[in-house]
Amino acid sequence: MSENPPRRQRPTPGSTPRKHSRLRPPHGRPDGDTAAPPAPPAAGSGDGAGSIVHAAVYRDGRRVATPGSLADTYRRLREQPESMAWIGLQRPTESELLSLAEEFGLHQLAVEDALEAHQRPKLERYGDTLFVVLRAARYLDAQEEVDFGELHVFVGPDFVITVRHGAAPDLSAVRRRMEATPELLSLGPEAVLYAILDAVVDGYAPVVAGVQNDIDEIETEVFSGDPAVSRRIYELAREMVEFQRATRPLVGMLHGLMAGFTKYGTDDELQRYLRDVADHVTHTSERVDGFRSALTDILQVNATLVTQQQNAEMRALAEAGFEQNEEIKKISSWAAILFAPTLVGTIYGMNFDAMPELHWAFGYPFAILLMAVVCTSLYFIFKRRDWL
Repeated sequence: MSENPPRRQRPTPGSTPRKHSRLRPPHGRPDGDTAAPPAPPAAGSGDGAGSIVHAAVYRDGRRVATPGSLADTYRRLREQPESMAWIGLQRPTESELLSLAEEFGLHQLAVEDALEAHQRPKLERYGDTLFVVLRAARYLDAQEEVDFGELHVFVGPDFVITVRHGAAPDLSAVRRRMEATPELLSLGPEAVLYAILDAVVDGYAPVVAGVQNDIDEIETEVFSGDPAVSRRIYELAREMVEFQRATRPLVGMLHGLMAGFTKYGTDDELQRYLRDVADHVTHTSERVDGFRSALTDILQVNATLVTQQQNAEMRALAEAGFEQNEEIKKISSWAAILFAPTLVGTIYGMNFDAMPELHWAFGYPFAILLMAVVCTSLYFIFKRRDWL
């Protein structure tokens, strides 16, 4: 894959400030009374449509064209001076990305990353083009798990290209929000990047709430002795590792963007919005770190409780075995004691003619005395050894 020269150069957003009114505060509804125009159907027909989810050309914050293919988008962008193209793709083919790279001068390394996906969150600058990789997340209530998606964003002087790998985030809502606030959209591609970052970070809030609820449930299950809780702790801990990998790099990425405010002439209002997004990312990252620490502590507590339960079961088994052994000793002792008179009686009960004791006058008292002595001796022997 060879690197192609840029198609054309336009002033970067912010280098020529545009007149605009007060913009929508972050994480809220638009302040202006400008109604959003009806959204045309997504560009998904015609030659070259392929995996295009939506494509539009904007000028001064308003939609001026809705192309049906990449080739049509290129043509409309050339026909509209000082305009901006916003192209949304989902799992594009290699040919589509190569076409975009040739038209907009995208770096071959960024194109390869966007095609292969499974990238870590990062922000890289190739000339006048920014390449941003984001990890979006959403909480699935039914499965009680976190689903992650990957989003790649190319931001140039007159274009924004989004490449989605996964269901999150919902960029159609971002587009509607931006079209409803033309003052913000008129700031150019950087404003679109801000809106995308804001949407991704806002999407973390339901995940944080869902995970917090899961941790509360796990704490209850741990102390109630639920045997399946260990697996749930392990699975949630793995999700928090992924969540941490998605949020922690964003802190450095946003600080990198803020560091270039002066150099790239970023609009003052947009700077405030990006700082607000950075604050939310920092807060989310701290919450995720706290979740990982809490799950580690819960896992240790659960291991301790399981060990205590196992020790209690082993102790109960040992006590039962000891009691059973004591009963066997008593039974064996009495069996031995009763065996002695049985043996004597059996011997003298054979009635042979040549048995002197049978005709002896003291034979019977002697046999009784012998039985008594043997039984008494065995009784005291077993008693001394605590068998009885």
